[in-house]
Amino acid sequence: MSEFFSDPCLAVASRPADTVIGLRAGSVALSHSAFMQRIGAWSHAFQHLPGRQLALYLNNSLEFAAALLAAWQCGKTVWLNADTLSSSCMAMAKSVDAFAGDFPAEFQPVQASTASVQIPVLTRMDPDFPGLVVHTSGSTGQAQAVPKKISQLTSEVASLEEVFGARLGNAVVLATVSHQHIYGLLFRILWPLAAGRAIHTDSLSFPEQLQQLAGQADCVLIASPAHLKRLPEHLDWQAARQHLRAVFSSGGPLTAEIAFSVGKLLGQVPLEVYGSSETGGIAWRQRKPGNIDTWQALPRVAWRIHQDDGLLEVRSPHLMQDAWLRLTDRGQMTEDGHLLLLGRSDRIVKIEEKRISLDAMEQALLNSELVSEVRILVDEEVAGQRQKLTAFVVPTAQGHTLLATADKHAFNQRLRTLLSGVVDAIALPRRWRYLDQMPVNAQGKTTHAQLLALINENQDQRPRLPVVQMHEQEATRVVLELTVPASLFYFDGHFPIAPVLPGVVQVDWAILYARQYFDLPAIFISIHALKFQQVIRAETPVMLEMIHDLHKGSLQFRYFSDAGQHASGRILFTNEKTAC
Repeated sequence: MSEFFSDPCLAVASRPADTVIGLRAGSVALSHSAFMQRIGAWSHAFQHLPGRQLALYLNNSLEFAAALLAAWQCGKTVWLNADTLSSSCMAMAKSVDAFAGDFPAEFQPVQASTASVQIPVLTRMDPDFPGLVVHTSGSTGQAQAVPKKISQLTSEVASLEEVFGARLGNAVVLATVSHQHIYGLLFRILWPLAAGRAIHTDSLSFPEQLQQLAGQADCVLIASPAHLKRLPEHLDWQAARQHLRAVFSSGGPLTAEIAFSVGKLLGQVPLEVYGSSETGGIAWRQRKPGNIDTWQALPRVAWRIHQDDGLLEVRSPHLMQDAWLRLTDRGQMTEDGHLLLLGRSDRIVKIEEKRISLDAMEQALLNSELVSEVRILVDEEVAGQRQKLTAFVVPTAQGHTLLATADKHAFNQRLRTLLSGVVDAIALPRRWRYLDQMPVNAQGKTTHAQLLALINENQDQRPRLPVVQMHEQEATRVVLELTVPASLFYFDGHFPIAPVLPGVVQVDWAILYARQYFDLPAIFISIHALKFQQVIRAETPVMLEMIHDLHKGSLQFRYFSDAGQHASGRILFTNEKTAC
């Protein structure tokens, strides 16, 4: 294996100046020399920062990659988080010395200049340097910080190239997952940089984006189960089938049905990678009809099953220490040395001193024709009360029909009956929540915190308006800064992977706020030149400009940000007396 796989900075420095490092929107190429310029700009921004702990968040993958390498060259340990919500940033502020990138202005994030700078000389990294702190996904509880040495990251990259490199060739790397998590960071940033594959800078939030880009050139898709199981069959995937060299999935196991469905649509049965933030990559599989669903170890990963409790133990260069690490996954070794996973031990709970398998309960519901997805959680303990279970269920089409024709209580009883052969009555879920889809984060995972938030959520109490700050005010012109909260009511179903503010809400807000500042006529007549150029996402500030023409009875509005214009239009009003 090339020495470049042992040092990401040397790997980048070795490329010829005209090498294409990545592709931006519209397939605009970013050359190696331009990429090195961005590393230089971020190095200049970081070199005088106090402290060594740096929080980094950038939506643009190539800009993120440049900032990451620059931070490492400046001796900074980079902390990653999945979002820039105020609560997340406040928690991060306790551990870091500075913020950089797309964080809210209140955290004074460092920015890199766009002016030309001297191309830096990248030096060799210390393998033991603590280059990264990532966070666990939070899918089974509170997210935890996990430090990573450079050697851990490069050993994973080398393993991935050893196993999968030949089939990828020079494929462009496309992704639906964020690089702000260890899976996305390795697969869409560090591995392509080491192997010399071009990176597409944008995350593909919508299937239509994937369909278009995957049909243009040889490519590889980095995805998650949440994205893959929602691929629409009505899109024409023929060109994608011709160009996709591989599809990767991580973050949770795919069912055989979903895996083969993806294979039929995209021409590639997904390569599933098993691991975690703590362990790094452990194993991989690619399902084949009729085969047992076992996993094959990645290179240099040793594993064994503890004889007392049946838990999996692993040892590999991907770990912080050279020692055996016991996991919470139960497993069984096959004769050929592969691994059959048997579920998580931490999903065995006690209710009234009875041991209950949440996995077994979920599987019993999934075996019916009424449930397509389900998660069962143990509620937080309350002193003096029996511990309870809550079931979060996405019904099938048949289940939705039954739920609509019968009352909720009857449907609850139907599902309880399905569980009666699995658990005692005392352990049956006390609460049932029926969802159109499971909530997922940017990594395509359903977290413990997201589900707990739904337990006591009163839909009518969720915010329906953004956080507003006055920016400019004149007699006929007002500019407001709007920040849309992630919990906004109108994000429901629009869309499950990447929440987007609906256009009708944008128009409604323009009228609402215009009426607060202008004496608009009472009756809406029509709307003209309505355009939606870019989506508006949660927690990303945008400006709303409103111009009132008193004589024409019109309101001209536009939403814009540093990214450009998002939406615009002109609304005509009249007075009720005139309308009559």
